[in-house]
Amino acid sequence: MSKALIIVDVQNDFCEGGALAVDGGAAVAAGISEHLDDHGHLYDHVVATQDWHVDPGAHFSDTPDFQDSWPPHCRAGSHGAELHPDLDQEFVEAFFRKGRFSAAYSGFEGLLAPEDAVSSGDRQPGTLPAEDEDGESLDEWLQNNDVDELVIVGIATDHCVRATALDGVQAGYSVTVLRELTASVAEDPEPTFDELEDAGVDVA
Repeated sequence: MSKALIIVDVQNDFCEGGALAVDGGAAVAAGISEHLDDHGHLYDHVVATQDWHVDPGAHFSDTPDFQDSWPPHCRAGSHGAELHPDLDQEFVEAFFRKGRFSAAYSGFEGLLAPEDAVSSGDRQPGTLPAEDEDGESLDEWLQNNDVDELVIVGIATDHCVRATALDGVQAGYSVTVLRELTASVAEDPEPTFDELEDAGVDVA
């Protein structure tokens, strides 16, 4: 069995200057790169998730409530959907894209991106290769690679990191969240960390 690092949604739109910026997002990108430089040998696999919206319906709103609806962000193929430049992609083995036609918070809703489409800037916004529609899910990929332990980092602590960690536990994985390598929408992330610990996640 093996261990995988899951990097959740460290994208331009979720970092400073982006359409839905989270304070500390760029620092998280750089921190994850430093972590991989120092501790990459601890992981058998490293994967990344991306919000990748084509037409997510009510998830986008001109009058968002910032709970269920949000300003438009991470449109498929856009600069905002690209991974932040401070995140070193050299270590990333596979990319999983989620939320094409609906809201998608958990990385477990993502599908494997084709190898020839790793760069999100290689096509016009709103277009996707047909392969993405039936791609391998994150859970299938992890199982096929004999992964039983997940370490989760990324953006945002109280939304996509939270959902990915909870789904990981539900799917039977041992899950750890590295709190210093996440950034939260809420000013106080402690309630989210408490919820994760109550669900069986190790917050390290």
